[in-house]
Amino acid sequence: MTPDASWRTRALTLTVAWVVVLGLMLLVGQLLTGPLESSVGGWDDDVERWLADHRTGGLDTAASVGTFLANTVFGLALGVVVAVAVSVWQRSLRPALYVVVLLAGAFALYVACTQLVPRDRPPVRILDPGLVPDHSFPSGHTITSVVVYGGTALLLAHLAPAARRWLVVLLLVPPVVAASRLYQGAHHPTDVLTALVLASVWLAVVARVLLPLVEPRSTSTDEARRGSVPA
Repeated sequence: MTPDASWRTRALTLTVAWVVVLGLMLLVGQLLTGPLESSVGGWDDDVERWLADHRTGGLDTAASVGTFLANTVFGLALGVVVAVAVSVWQRSLRPALYVVVLLAGAFALYVACTQLVPRDRPPVRILDPGLVPDHSFPSGHTITSVVVYGGTALLLAHLAPAARRWLVVLLLVPPVVAASRLYQGAHHPTDVLTALVLASVWLAVVARVLLPLVEPRSTSTDEARRGSVPA
């Protein structure tokens, strides 16, 4: 397979995967706001009311920190920093390509779903002011946490296998963010669960397709010394 054909195949794979993930997300959203609303919606609301009844000052602060970790501006800025830093470290634009495709695809999924599947926020006092009332589905913060922290963990694990044991800390961020959004009353449990699962699917596909192209600098250097530089 020629290099151009290989890139076309990868682009087509990513496009098809994105459309499939979007379709699944929209299907879940339509079910939650349609046929399943009377059954699942009651459970969703009960969970949120229970959490609201058990709020404390300390937990309020912890949830605010968890939310900040995946704030859209902070999350995207962190993703840009990771893309630039790793690309400079590896002297290659391919890590940046991986991060950009991952973040852009995730952001597009979120925007499309919030516009096409309006869902009201839970019927409790929301601790994160200024949210759009009918943009509960899916959880954007949860999606951001999966692709930024999970994506960074996979990238660094690929480039520095010896550091994998420490990267588990990054993988703990999405559950913390998800719990924070539920505690603050910003989303229903099904909004958060959908975001966790399908954002993880998108991450897995992007990692599968693009990470093999991101070669550790030491490998590239060794091959260059042998006179065989990878395309």
